[in-house]
Parts: sequence; structure tokens; C-alpha cells
Amino acid sequence: MIIIDIETSGNFDPVKNGIWQIGAVEFENPNNIFLEESRIDDTDNVEKNALKIIGKTEEELRDKNKQSQEQLLKNFFDWVSKIENKTLLAHNTPFDYGFLVLKAKKYGLEIPFQHRTFDLHVIASMKYFNINKKFPIEKGKSQMNLPKVLEFCGISDKRIQIKDGEVIKEGSSHNALEDAKLEAECFSRIVYGKNLFKEFEKFPLPDYLRDI
Repeated sequence: MIIIDIETSGNFDPVKNGIWQIGAVEFENPNNIFLEESRIDDTDNVEKNALKIIGKTEEELRDKNKQSQEQLLKNFFDWVSKIENKTLLAHNTPFDYGFLVLKAKKYGLEIPFQHRTFDLHVIASMKYFNINKKFPIEKGKSQMNLPKVLEFCGISDKRIQIKDGEVIKEGSSHNALEDAKLEAECFSRIVYGKNLFKEFEKFPLPDYLRDI
């Protein structure tokens, strides 16, 4: 299984916004990782909120010294092609999968993974329901964003958080590989009741995730 996270120049609009960073982990072999960056296309939009989250400038996203977005996708797809289990998992999979599919179509690239995916948001919400007999919903909206998933899994979130364009928690900039590893760690804790990466051993597994 491939745990993926992408960093983009804006929200979920793959037609307007671009991918500048892809990070991924092979779950069955977590030492096998992928992390590469690119420049976005000249026609891609850049949103101020995205720059806050990733800690970059527009000039850095358009750096002509970096490989093209098309080459980034080619390199990632080549990495994926060598993995046996090509099922994708992400948090809010439609975002990552949607960007990859539409950009691949733009460049005429063949996608090496299947269209069926796993979503950490759904998996975490179901586990939360099994424990609490209710879904994590407030005011008609799911509250199980990645910070909440990390909290649910007993992991401290050091990343910056933004809501409605405002910084609600200072922290480190988002990085695709770091987020992919966080998602893989949470998936392991929720589904298998165990730690995956040594770097997260300092965060004890909550008792309610030990009983699987």
C-alpha cells in the first residue's frame, strides 16, 4: 500500500492549481520512501493560504531551476510501478488522487495505480465511532481532519494550522513526506494497534487503540 501526501499551490482545484511536492511511503516496507519537488506550471495559480501552510514564496514554487511538474509525476509513477501493492491511502484521498489524475491526464501520462483508494479520514472516523458510539461530527461537519486524527492516535502535531485564512496554531511548515509518514503511523495504530516508525515511539499508543 502507498501512503501519499501532496503539497499544492492552492486548494482543491487541480485545473487552476499545481503540485510542487509529492511524498509517499510504502506501508509494507516503510524504509522505501519518495520525496521530490518541482516548479509549478506557468499557468498554475498560487493562493496565499497555501503559501502560509507550506512556508514558501511564489518565486520558490516557480523556480526554473527545479524539474517540471510533469517530470515530478513521471518520477513518482516510476517509483509506484516498482511496488507490488499499488493501492493508495491518504487523508482526504479525493484531494491527492484528484490532483494526480487530472495532472496525469494533462500530460498524457498513464497512472500506475488503481482507482480504488483508502481514506484515512473514513478509517479514523469509523474507529472513533466503534469506541465512542458516535461520529466526530459538529454542526453537520466531520471534525476528523488530520490534526484530529493525530490527536486521536496520541501523536503531537507540530505543524502550522490555518482555518478560514487565519493561523490558529503556529508550527512547522507542511512537508509531503512528513505528512505521509504521519498518516502511515496513524493507519498502523488504528488498524493494527501498533507503532510503525521508530521516530514516533516517543508518543505512547492510546489504550483504546490497543484493543483491536
